Amino acid sequence: MKRVTGIGGIFFQARDPVALRAWYKAHLGIDVQDWGGAELRWADSATDPAVGSTIWSIGAAGGDQFPVGTAPFMINYRVDDLDALLQVLRDEGCEVLEKADDSGYGKFGWVMDPEGNKVELWEPPE
Repeated sequence: MKRVTGIGGIFFQARDPVALRAWYKAHLGIDVQDWGGAELRWADSATDPAVGSTIWSIGAAGGDQFPVGTAPFMINYRVDDLDALLQVLRDEGCEVLEKADDSGYGKFGWVMDPEGNKVELWEPPE
């Protein structure tokens, strides 16, 4: 069974998210949208569009985006079969959070790594 197939998103917190978003937009050219992040569309080595994208987002420090973990960031990993992978992780003794989410954005589940970082697993919608 495939486990992680790519990075779906990178989410982190900042003391001043508005200012930090503006810095990334001005200095690194990230097209930050009103919702606080950007969708980075994939391209091949010739910069031709490829299928898929990675989300990049800055939220307010102390927010409830990552309430279980202790890190001010969270990486979202793409997976093919979330339910099967969560069961395998449970069987392997990993701390899988019971909360799961199924929405128009796809299916989401979470596991804690050994250092207390909350890891998000995402099965994109078809």
